[in-house]
Amino acid sequence: MNYMDIQHVQKKMKTRIVKNNILKYIFLLATVIGLVVLATLIIRVFTQGIGAINVDFLTGHLSTAPERAGIMGAILGTLWLMAVVIPVTIIIGIGTALYLELYLKEGRTRALIQTNISNLAGVPSIVYGILGLTVFVRAMDLGNIVLAGGLTLALLILPIVIVAAQESIRSVPQHLTEASYGMGATKWQTIRRIILPAALPGMLTGSILAISRAIGETAPLTVIGIPALLIPFPEGITDKFTALPMQIYYWTLDAVLVEEYAKLASATIIVLLLLLFILNSVAIIIRNKFQQRY
Repeated sequence: MNYMDIQHVQKKMKTRIVKNNILKYIFLLATVIGLVVLATLIIRVFTQGIGAINVDFLTGHLSTAPERAGIMGAILGTLWLMAVVIPVTIIIGIGTALYLELYLKEGRTRALIQTNISNLAGVPSIVYGILGLTVFVRAMDLGNIVLAGGLTLALLILPIVIVAAQESIRSVPQHLTEASYGMGATKWQTIRRIILPAALPGMLTGSILAISRAIGETAPLTVIGIPALLIPFPEGITDKFTALPMQIYYWTLDAVLVEEYAKLASATIIVLLLLLFILNSVAIIIRNKFQQRY
């Protein structure tokens, strides 16, 4: 390599270093802006809503009078909603991923299914609300009950869970499965004893993120007609219900006319964040136990 070539290489290296530094600071600035906006929102919500949280607010019924309004019905509705979403999503999502990765052969059918799943992961949530209204509320005549809302949200996050589960299955070292087959294990024994335990932490991580999204969704529930009225506490998946995101949405609209509703909406956001934190913490603890075990 002559002197001119060395100079050219050094110049290219300096240019790349400059570009790298510029991009690093751009990304850092974007991160800082996002954190500042998030911190501002959280501080605003907590300062406005923390004073409205008390025992009566957490255990009371919904009311048209802001000073008597409670959110226990919305809390129970959200929990019942998750009682439908979580098992449906995990069972169908992981089962679909196992079928696609380990049973369905390469070909047009698999490519078509895989493409559709990837596309469905980016479909706006309101479209799933329209699908839930058409299929579960009207065609199956379920009405706006917990089961209909839970199935609609399950459809919303199902593609995310499937994709995450597929990536987890692909990350399992190939030599483990080959060793299992070499020892005489059947395909199902290999899946149950080798693949699932090794892939489960990644599957649970994807499921946690997807379920976190489902807890805060409002658009699908609005479309299928979930009310924010003075309804009894839901006692099962066949009862009518409201949910915390719906209550936040309606109280935010009412805050235009009555300022007190803004405080109630902020207080409900705090409760929703705490509920999300608790559910995620439990899921993460379960995931970490499997991770340490396998």
